[in-house]
Parts: sequence; structure tokens; C-alpha cells
Amino acid sequence: MLCFLRILFSFVLLAGAASAQDRRQNAPGEFDFYVLSLSWSPSFCEAASERGRSGRSQDAQCGGRPFSFVVHGLWPQYERGFPDYCQRPAPRLDRNIMTSMLDLMPAPGLIFNEWDKHGTCSGLSPRAYFETIRKARAAVKIPAGFLELSAAKTVAPTEVEDAFIKANPGLSNSAVSVICDQKRLSEVRICMSKDLQFRACEEIDRRACRRDSVVMPPVRN
Repeated sequence: MLCFLRILFSFVLLAGAASAQDRRQNAPGEFDFYVLSLSWSPSFCEAASERGRSGRSQDAQCGGRPFSFVVHGLWPQYERGFPDYCQRPAPRLDRNIMTSMLDLMPAPGLIFNEWDKHGTCSGLSPRAYFETIRKARAAVKIPAGFLELSAAKTVAPTEVEDAFIKANPGLSNSAVSVICDQKRLSEVRICMSKDLQFRACEEIDRRACRRDSVVMPPVRN
């Protein structure tokens, strides 16, 4: 009987914990930290070309000004997992806010999607959310060797991490991870607290690229 009561008590505790997590799930503003995702634009454009994909977003990012690292998004995260689409329908994003972000996120469709999927979970207004993206991006210095890459470069993911750590005092290898596809570097993801300080994030680090080397296609001339 005593054993049964212990099992029952443990079940109640677990159920209570799960319930608490469920109450927080997708509640705007209820999250633990941000992930700033920086996409290597030449990889995105090369992959889109290989797939034969075209459209206004691809044309905006890949057909005009040459880009190196661009902002993919600023994503609210839990210590395990993440919220998304926290308001349905999402509050409409003013087009003037969208156009103000094109220097950092050079694809209108991406900006609208990031607001719907991630911005609505921030607990911020659209303007405040995109101002936070701008502040987060300003807090990260891109290593000089990646700003004007004129030829394809083969790198180890750890080499890219080390370059970002060296360029950004306070950033550690537990707060940054490199993401790749089958052959190319796709993104660098950096974990930041709600006040945009670098912080460790074990789950994000576990998703990092495990390849020995990846290619960084060059920035277009």
C-alpha cells in the first residue's frame, strides 16, 4: 500500500509539473531566452538556385545587393523546446515596419513570417519586437573574415564558432552553434537573455552541425 501511495504521489507531482508547462506553452512573453539566428545568405541563395526555387523573397535577397550574414530571426525559447504562433490570427504587421527591416532581413516574406511565428510569442508589440531584433543584431560583431568573402571557403564548424567568440567578448562556445545542410554552412545561432546578454543554451548547442567541414559560398560581387 505504501509503495502504491508513493507511486501515486510521484504521478501527481509529474502531472502538476506538466500542467504548469502546459499553462506556459505559447503564452506570449512567457519564455526563457532568445536565439538570434544569422543566416549565411550565399548558402541560402545557392541552395534556392539548386532547387529551382524563385519568388519575390528569393529575388529580394539574392538578386540585388550582395549580403553576407543576414538575420533569419530572433526566436523566443524555453529551456527545452520553443513557442510558436502564439496569437492566431497574428496582429497585422504594418508594412512600414517591414520595410524598415529590409537592411537586416532582406526578404519581405521572411519578415512577415517571423512576426507571425516568433514575434507573437515575444509579448512585445510589432515595433518593439523588431527594435529588439535590431538591438540583438547590433550586439553581435561579425568576424572580419566573413564580411567580404570573395571566394568559396571550406571551414570547420568549430573554426566559425571560434571566430565569433574571438570577435565578441563574453560569448562562449556554449552560447553559439553552427548549423549546416549536407555541404554548406547555413546559419550561426547565438543565445541571448531577454536583456540581450550572451548566455549558454545546451539544447541549441546539441543541434549544432557535426560535420568536420562545410563550405561557405562567396558573397556575390
